[in-house]
Amino acid sequence: MRVLVLILALLPGLAMADDKRVAFYAAPALVESGLIKHIAPRFSLKTQVRVEIVDDPAQAELVLGPEGRALFSGLGETWHLDLRSDTKGAQRFAEWLTSQVGSRTIQSFAPDGDALFTEPKVQKVVVAKVEMTGDAVAGQEASWAKCGRCHVTERGRGGFGIGSTPSFFVMRGFEDWESRFAGFYFLKPHAAFTQLEGVTDPFPIDRPSPIAPIELTLDDLEAILAYVAALAPADLGKPLEHQ
Repeated sequence: MRVLVLILALLPGLAMADDKRVAFYAAPALVESGLIKHIAPRFSLKTQVRVEIVDDPAQAELVLGPEGRALFSGLGETWHLDLRSDTKGAQRFAEWLTSQVGSRTIQSFAPDGDALFTEPKVQKVVVAKVEMTGDAVAGQEASWAKCGRCHVTERGRGGFGIGSTPSFFVMRGFEDWESRFAGFYFLKPHAAFTQLEGVTDPFPIDRPSPIAPIELTLDDLEAILAYVAALAPADLGKPLEHQ
């Protein structure tokens, strides 16, 4: 009982310790540059939270290194903030580092008169254009022959089509249209009646196709993709606004 009382008495102090300290790790290059000695005292003076530098990132509540949120650039790298704890001390340090005050403090560090650090340099993502190698003309015919019983595949040509099934023009407007068409034979309900030569398994004997199966080759699929890529997406107007 006395031990329990002692633990309970210490708990507020332990919580206060977490609120007033943060175990912090920074990559050696940042430590050697003198940046940490520049920012840590300024943060502690403002918040009364003590920054304890640790040598092992596994023991840190907050890390400046290669992973996490891009914070600043310098010394040939972009440095990231990795918050690993929800203690108040760690959260306050993270908030300070990402604030305008913290950013200015980091960028004002100029031991030899020249600032070493700047805003983080964000790399531009280059999206590669997918080249369709199939025969679009052959794809037009394959689309009508293979898919026309459910979908409208081209304007002005007779076909069955199902009112509740989107046309090729509507689906061409989907952001993920390429993946939808490229893997349609796996999607419901197509998987139940579609055979792609050399890719799909034969229908089980006890579960044959419920309707006349659609049989395609990989050349057919590539041709259909090339045809759909050339279609102008249907103009469905502005997106619906949810109230």
